Amino acid sequence: MGKITEAIKHLIILNVILFAAASFLPNLNLGSYLALYFPQNEHFGFWQFVTHMFMHGGFTHILFNMYALWAFGSPLEQMWGKNKFLFFYFSAGIGAGLIYTAVNYYQFNNIYQDLISAGIQGTEIQNLLKTGSYNTGILEHVSEKRLTDLYQIYNTPAVGASGAIYGVLVAFGMSFPNAKLALIFFPVPIAAKYFIPVLIGLDLFSGVTGFSLFGGGIAHFAHVGGAIIGFIMMKYWQKNQFQRWN
Repeated sequence: MGKITEAIKHLIILNVILFAAASFLPNLNLGSYLALYFPQNEHFGFWQFVTHMFMHGGFTHILFNMYALWAFGSPLEQMWGKNKFLFFYFSAGIGAGLIYTAVNYYQFNNIYQDLISAGIQGTEIQNLLKTGSYNTGILEHVSEKRLTDLYQIYNTPAVGASGAIYGVLVAFGMSFPNAKLALIFFPVPIAAKYFIPVLIGLDLFSGVTGFSLFGGGIAHFAHVGGAIIGFIMMKYWQKNQFQRWN
């Protein structure tokens, strides 16, 4: 950590501007254009795989993300240069969005097909997706939790730079494996080579089981997706000694 670097400074400024615009100018309804919606939702746009990285759900969300971007991204930008860092950051963020969407599509399609197999009409499913209401007779075939999951996947957009930042975390851990890190609620310094895999493992556990250790409303598979893309890129760069993007 240290002096803020050029690319990170501009990323933070852009994130703060869009957060302020969304917060103080709600009539702009930026979330319906820039957040990442499920592909079958009417608000979905391909540009959202990029723009969702600049939208945040609250002050704490953007505060922690921007702090992590500065703390872990600054050493990487100093080492790589601006262009290579930005390429890595956006690749991890877009990859996180794609993996998150793919997992959502798989889960959505499984529930949807169960409803169709049970003889539920498409119009009734569409009403559920649009309004959240349904005939309670559906519960004989599909649990209430799965119906809630279907509705939330369809209607809840993903926002935040967390996927890209998880890629940055992986790159930081692979570049500075012995750097000591700690969580606020567990202030015991642990080497990055142990700390970061455990953090990603917790996200994977939460995504698979639905039991979140960090609270609700977190796109765990976006975090895991960003980490996967970050790891793949780092291994490729290490193998090919692709070190100059200045």
